[in-house]
Amino acid sequence: MSARAHGEVWYRSVTPPQWNTLFAAAFGWLLDAMDVMLYAFALTAIRTEFSLSAAAAGALASVTLLTSAIGGIVFGVLADKLGRARSLGWSILVYSVFTGLTATARSLPELVLWRSLVGIGLGGEWAAGSVLVAETWPAEHRGKAVGLMQSGWAIGYILAALLASLILPRFGWRPLFAIGVVPAIFAWWVMRRVPEPEIWRRTERGTRLAIASLFRPPLLRNVGAATSLTTCVLFAYWGLFTWIPAYLASPVSAGGAGMGVVRSSGWIVPMQLGAFLGYVLFGVLADRFGRRPVFATFVVGAAVLVPIYGRVAAFPGVLMALGPLVGFLGHGYFSVFGAVLAELFPSGIRATAQGFCYNFGRAVSALAPFVIGALADRHGIGSALALTSAFFVAAGFLILLLPETRGEVLR
Repeated sequence: MSARAHGEVWYRSVTPPQWNTLFAAAFGWLLDAMDVMLYAFALTAIRTEFSLSAAAAGALASVTLLTSAIGGIVFGVLADKLGRARSLGWSILVYSVFTGLTATARSLPELVLWRSLVGIGLGGEWAAGSVLVAETWPAEHRGKAVGLMQSGWAIGYILAALLASLILPRFGWRPLFAIGVVPAIFAWWVMRRVPEPEIWRRTERGTRLAIASLFRPPLLRNVGAATSLTTCVLFAYWGLFTWIPAYLASPVSAGGAGMGVVRSSGWIVPMQLGAFLGYVLFGVLADRFGRRPVFATFVVGAAVLVPIYGRVAAFPGVLMALGPLVGFLGHGYFSVFGAVLAELFPSGIRATAQGFCYNFGRAVSALAPFVIGALADRHGIGSALALTSAFFVAAGFLILLLPETRGEVLR
């Protein structure tokens, strides 16, 4: 019987091994966010050193997103074959080492190389970690668990902002990336201390599905709908949040808010606190009311808010007030993916399916930083951000193509 039936607070029914697994995935996701957002905060300094236009700087971010899509698909397959926890550990090791090596780049080709290899590990972390949590936690709390895991992104984003404000003005961007090698230590802990889910161990002894089964009935319909959904959401997300630090820091003449790196970090922190609440509350609401209605509410709210946020650069007080709402609505919906994608596919191909659906969308969304950067060169960053609203609205409709999976027992 559920904890609710006994009148027990839900989190007391969760076992220590389940909490341990959630911590591993959430902390890995936190470090993932920290490493990827270091580039966003260093964007202005990197543009200056390498004489990059906004479009070129956005294209460099797009390279990382493209390779992270490849990494997500590859690590999804590895997670089905070798294990979820083992693949999680290797993904963390990959993105940590190559983030550190980014600090050694002395030319644009070197910078492209290291950021490309960083992407392989960044994509793999979510593919392995989200399945690990989904298969370990009970069905009635799966949304909450995935929401808590996703909330690690907000903390990692805040950590990147704080590190940028402390290090960039004094030492430049290279020491900032050198710190990114530290998570490699955590990879060793994950591979030694986190067990594989029982569902995966049972399937390991049974029959695994071929990758080709994703592209024929009965799985094909869900693959198509889920991939379209993730494509729209990820395009909107990366187009918006890759450029928000630059929007806040850039001069007013470039369509920015004119705050500079140090001051703009103070605006990023409350935004990510809002994101943290969005991730967590989304999971609670999705377990209570269903995945589809809660997701639609979040993305439509983001679509309405983003154009307003991009047009109020002249009013710092308004920017500060809207920041937490942008963070809340612009991030929280991500908690749906770790739950819904796991609930749509069987264990024998679950990580492969999640890796493909999420990361095909990520590959297409790699165009987003470039597109927003190109528009920013012509119309200013604030105006360019408004394009992302169209993709948020499209995602609100696409979620209706997927079945409601709340309470689905994994098999």
